Amino acid sequence: MTGASGNVGTALLRALRRDGYWQVTGVARHLPDRSRPPYDVAEWVACDVGEPEATDRLAEVFAGASAVVHLVWAIHPARDDPPMQRTNLAGSRHVLAATAWAEVPHLVAASSVAAYAAPDRWTRVAEDWPCEGIPHSAYSRGKVTFERMLDEFAAGHHDRTVARVRPCAVLQHDAGGEFARWLLSPLLPERVIGQSWLPLPWWTDLRLQVVHAQDVAAALRSILVRGASGAFNLAAEPVLSGADLARPFGGGPRIPVPRAAGCALAGLTWRLGLQPLHPGWLALADKAALVQTDRARRVLGWRPERDAREVLDEMAAGLRAGAGTGSHPLRPLARAGRLGLGRPTHQSQA
Repeated sequence: MTGASGNVGTALLRALRRDGYWQVTGVARHLPDRSRPPYDVAEWVACDVGEPEATDRLAEVFAGASAVVHLVWAIHPARDDPPMQRTNLAGSRHVLAATAWAEVPHLVAASSVAAYAAPDRWTRVAEDWPCEGIPHSAYSRGKVTFERMLDEFAAGHHDRTVARVRPCAVLQHDAGGEFARWLLSPLLPERVIGQSWLPLPWWTDLRLQVVHAQDVAAALRSILVRGASGAFNLAAEPVLSGADLARPFGGGPRIPVPRAAGCALAGLTWRLGLQPLHPGWLALADKAALVQTDRARRVLGWRPERDAREVLDEMAAGLRAGAGTGSHPLRPLARAGRLGLGRPTHQSQA
């Protein structure tokens, strides 16, 4: 499993650990604390999938495996992390090549609803909706390219089973520190999240789907158990409105802000290092497709255990706590070193 120490990877390790019968090898750039659950369920290999020599190393690791689960994706890397394209696109090419060379029969990969073209605002799309992306989002464009890689792999290896999940925003309490590094200005202490006086800017018609990381892990586990193929949308109900999003994060006045003005302000403050959120994320949030999950329910027997409002409440609590685990991606929040000092703290999402 690549990306085994990340948000979804940690959740999947928990699910496999409960089963008690899986033999798991985790691949990560930074090895987690292997004495702490759930990381103690796996054997670990340190490997940066974006390195040019990674293919040979990964082929050795994958040899004899019944499945490869590819979860590595640099979502919103800090300025001093490896470039996104190197990790996401070159890294994925290396993983797919190694999977082919090792003759692994089942490939399971994490894509995203961000790969879909923007439909009408309140239309829900199925897995056959075009994967043409959101032009102003680097994350979306990267997922579109990855989808094409998977299509090419499947077309060139008819003897392999290829599955992909397309979740919406994947949240859990233990990702609170990670999301705080991506979302919160160092000028806004995380402990104020949820305070009754905190004013919240928002724009009209904001809507969002979320899903808990453990529910995504349950879908991945079912794919592995059933040997399933194809694409699976994953989202919890209900679709969240701007009011739903505001409720767990602050009870102060809600300040209507036109999306264009919000993006302009986010761009300026991102460039100055005053906050980490690139405006490309706002463009994606505004245009991302809403999805239906009928296929996952029918083929995988998938039913999310947590509804969307519960997931959001848990995420807000994780943000306030700066929560984390024993892995590098999910490490607890440390406030030191978060200022950009006049330059962006995180890589561009344009």
